[in-house]
Amino acid sequence: MTMRETTTNPLISVIIPARNEEASLGSCLESLVSQTGVDFEIIVVNDHSTDRTREIATSFAVKHDNVRIIDAPQLPTGPLSKKWTGKNNAVAAGARTARGEWLLFTDADTLHLPGSLARALAEAQQNQADMLSYSPEQIAVTFWEMAVLPVVFAELARQYPPSKVSDPNSPAAAANGQYILIRRDAYDAVGGHAAIAGEILEDVALARAMKSSRRKIRFRYAADAVRTRMYRNFRQLREGWTKNLALLFPRPGWLAAKTLLLWAIPWFALAMEASGGGRGAWWGIIFVAGILYNTTRIRRANFDFVIEALAALFGTPMFAYLLLRSKRAHSNGTVSWKGRTYGSEDKQDQVANHGAAVVRRPS
Repeated sequence: MTMRETTTNPLISVIIPARNEEASLGSCLESLVSQTGVDFEIIVVNDHSTDRTREIATSFAVKHDNVRIIDAPQLPTGPLSKKWTGKNNAVAAGARTARGEWLLFTDADTLHLPGSLARALAEAQQNQADMLSYSPEQIAVTFWEMAVLPVVFAELARQYPPSKVSDPNSPAAAANGQYILIRRDAYDAVGGHAAIAGEILEDVALARAMKSSRRKIRFRYAADAVRTRMYRNFRQLREGWTKNLALLFPRPGWLAAKTLLLWAIPWFALAMEASGGGRGAWWGIIFVAGILYNTTRIRRANFDFVIEALAALFGTPMFAYLLLRSKRAHSNGTVSWKGRTYGSEDKQDQVANHGAAVVRRPS
């Protein structure tokens, strides 16, 4: 226990922003209300849902005294209003009503393993971390989920190495918004989500604020604690990564070209081998070596080998397409998510901030 801890068993406020989450909210809440070994409250922030989200949350609130539902306020409008994204507006509302010494921001599409909340608190305390963020195990069901997700998460692990993010001496800053456990006093000290109100990539922005204030972050892959299925069809996958990819990677156009070239080399070699355009077995060797190299690059994504091989064969060109689509959408101010559109002026501010955090990162 650290000197900053005020009680032996601090209360955790679990804050779930929920906008049209009827497909996943029930399972998420079921996994949370059954947590043991820690005191907690659950605050579901209904973000102007038009489906059964509020009804599902209400059914849990009726059965469990520690589950509450609040409605997110309307997003500010007008030329003098502060810019807010929908998610930041919702989680900030939840934080304002929270009573806990620790806040857990988690998404409605997460599933929390038994005892994981108590273990996460203990891990944060033992490592004297002001913020603990988990990268959940990703559940992939459809073809495009299995093909694209390993490529994305392999590149994220390359861009934001957890060991460097967790190193107080490294400027690298990152977090996964699906699971952020943060000390309340640290959250308030950096201004909370109000300080990053217009940031689409709010998790990285919050981590950046914590690192800038010299507060300790612990970040790791956590299949032992939480899992998620982010997108349930291709349209959701395309829209979600279009929103995020250009902000996650400083040079999306260059990364798209690089990954597409690495993917194309073995297929070019195979075509040359098939056409008899080379001598001996060199083209075949290049093909095999290229496929193995691309699969090895994806190994850090924490999927099984079959899915990683599928991603190496088919996911890389789709990743390049999504990078370029995201870059164009942000440039044109046509970034849409859950019925809301964010403008190009937001992109310019966020790229400047993102670059300041990432470019200085040690190689």
